[in-house]
Amino acid sequence: MVRPAGGWLPIRKLPTPAAFFFVIALSAMVSPPGASAIEAVPVFFPLRPFSFDVSFNQRSFGPQLRTIAIQAGFTALRYGPLEVRTVYQYYSNHTPISKTDQNSLYLNPRWNNFIDLLDFPQNKPINRIIRHVLFGPLEDRAVPYVGALIGGTLPGRDAFSPGYLYGGQVGVRFPVAQGVSVDMGFQYSRYEIDFRHKSDLTDQWLFTIGIRL
Repeated sequence: MVRPAGGWLPIRKLPTPAAFFFVIALSAMVSPPGASAIEAVPVFFPLRPFSFDVSFNQRSFGPQLRTIAIQAGFTALRYGPLEVRTVYQYYSNHTPISKTDQNSLYLNPRWNNFIDLLDFPQNKPINRIIRHVLFGPLEDRAVPYVGALIGGTLPGRDAFSPGYLYGGQVGVRFPVAQGVSVDMGFQYSRYEIDFRHKSDLTDQWLFTIGIRL
């Protein structure tokens, strides 16, 4: 329950499709290929690679104009093909009749090269076919990934209190130089937002593009 200016209003229940999408993305994070997980050594707070992104988004509740957001993050944990990133996102939408400044902070666990789980049959591995179809001449350089988003936003339940955020993503990273790569992805998130003195849940779809250093 949230209390906007006009009184208590119920927040809608989580929709089954969105919850299913989130569970699938989160399940992928805890199911890496067995050999990689056994041989890997966890590295805590390696910090790099740092990330800097611009995202173009559309949402179901709140400002209806397509807005551009900026986000930055660092690596909190690396464990074989898995990594956990910490990301801060900000967007601002000011018009003559409304003003929205949204701050989001979330954890972003990722599974890199997840399609390598399909490294069979031996004579014609499925993962190689997928790489060739999707990335063409860049198939050996591409690092496809799936990820989950878990965190919070401000404003959330009202103008001065936070709300929760969750979602999932799929994308690909291309190394372009030593220690530098270009990252592109599609991201879905669902979070609480306060807009024009009304609190509700919003679905947000983003296309992100940025660099890793």
